[in-house]
Amino acid sequence: MAECTHDCSTCSANCGERTQPQDIHAPANAASHIKRVIGVVSGKGGVGKSMVTSSLAVAMSRLGKKVGILDADITGPSIPKGFGLTGPIMATDAGMLPAETAKGIKVISLNLLTDHETDPVVWRGPVIAGCVKQFWTDVYWGDVDYLFVDMPPGTGDVPLTVFQSLPVDGIVVVTSPQDLVSMIVTKALKMAQLMNVPVLGLVENFSYFQCPDCGKRHSIFGESKIAQVAAENQVIVLAQLPIDPALAAACDCGKLEEQERNYLMDAAVYLDGQLSE
Repeated sequence: MAECTHDCSTCSANCGERTQPQDIHAPANAASHIKRVIGVVSGKGGVGKSMVTSSLAVAMSRLGKKVGILDADITGPSIPKGFGLTGPIMATDAGMLPAETAKGIKVISLNLLTDHETDPVVWRGPVIAGCVKQFWTDVYWGDVDYLFVDMPPGTGDVPLTVFQSLPVDGIVVVTSPQDLVSMIVTKALKMAQLMNVPVLGLVENFSYFQCPDCGKRHSIFGESKIAQVAAENQVIVLAQLPIDPALAAACDCGKLEEQERNYLMDAAVYLDGQLSE
């Protein structure tokens, strides 16, 4: 008989020592009470995942929810910029205190811990993964209805750490209308399936540009294939977002919360309805 690896899921032997699967999630900060955790993922970079994360958080906040954002994109943190947040953050005996936006959204990001926001993070994978885990265990989040986790692109160390360490209630997959979208989205969906994490829906960014003069929509990055991809993978499309220069400018100026129009309000209402049941 081969040596036992203690991984019962891959073993066909009827072992008398076999036990029920154990919960390997890391315990949240003892002084925190987080009701729901939503991961925001993408199969590739440059699709506006952080913008979607921030906009979803703002939309949930406008619904009267207590919201937090855990910026797990350690080597490319950009969440604080959109809200005009700067460090350093403070700490108490209960843990690190996340920064708060003008409307009360709590944010933790490595950019709030470095001396300068342009300082590079030259860390290996295990250190990066450990940092993400600490953002969950060592940050005093307090009472939060929805914690959004902005993950780096791909299916590497950090997404794996988040899926294994945090009690993720579901993920939102962000993509764009390019020819390789089907392959990229499918990779992210298959990882979620392997980790037994529900897929809450897809968000397509850069779907179109609407001319402010004539109102005509132009598919700058090609015709959308998101409906086909969603049907093939049996998931829903939460939103198709336009290219909006005003939104990009607000983010650059740290005034994302001040934008009157939020393209993800309907998506937030839907997610709240699904996860509140």
